Amino acid sequence: MIGRLRGVIAEKHPPFLLVDVGGVGYELEAPMSTFYVLPEVGKEVVLHTHLAVREDAHTLFAFATPAERTLFRSLIKVSGVGAKMALAILSGIGTDDFVRSVRDGDATALTRAPGVGKKTAERLVVEMRDRLKDWGMPEVLPAGGAPAALAPRAGELEDAVSALIALGYKPAEASRMVGAVEEEGLASEEIIRRALQGVMKRK
Repeated sequence: MIGRLRGVIAEKHPPFLLVDVGGVGYELEAPMSTFYVLPEVGKEVVLHTHLAVREDAHTLFAFATPAERTLFRSLIKVSGVGAKMALAILSGIGTDDFVRSVRDGDATALTRAPGVGKKTAERLVVEMRDRLKDWGMPEVLPAGGAPAALAPRAGELEDAVSALIALGYKPAEASRMVGAVEEEGLASEEIIRRALQGVMKRK
C-alpha cells in the first residue's frame, strides 16, 4: 500500500497530476481542495495517498492532509458513492462544509456536488453521521502553503473545463460555469474554484 509520496510536481492538469519521486513518475488524481494548495510545477510536495485496486485499473488518489484522505475513504464506503463521486464531493463542497452539512442533516447542501441527487445526499447524511461524530474541524491544508500566484497561461480555460468534466459535470454545463467566471490572468485552479463556488451559491 502506498500511503504517502514526497516528490517534485512534474505536471498539473486538474484533477490529475504527475509527481516525480526519485525518477519515477506517479500519476495521481486529487480533489480540487488539494489542488488549491499545491505548489507550482517543479516544487517539492508531500501528499497522502490512497490506492484503489480494481480488475481493470490501479488508481492512486492524492490528498493534502490525512483528514481529507480519511473522509474520502469513508465516503467510498457509502452505498452508491464511488471514488469519482467522492472526489467531486470534496472538490465541490470541501471537507468542513461537508462535515457541517452532515451534522446539520442538510441533505440539500450536498446536492451541489455533481452526480449527487436527493436520495444519495440523504443516504450520505444517514450513513456518515455516526462516522463523523468525533470528527474535529478541518486542519489547515499544508501541501504547498499558500496557492501559487495567478498568471496567464495558454489553455487555462480549456484545462478548467476539462477538470469540471472529469469531476462529473456535462461539457455544456462545464463551459457555462467557466464562462461565467472567466477573467484575464486567472490560473486554471482559480477558475475552477470560482466556478464551483458559483454552483454552491445557486443551490
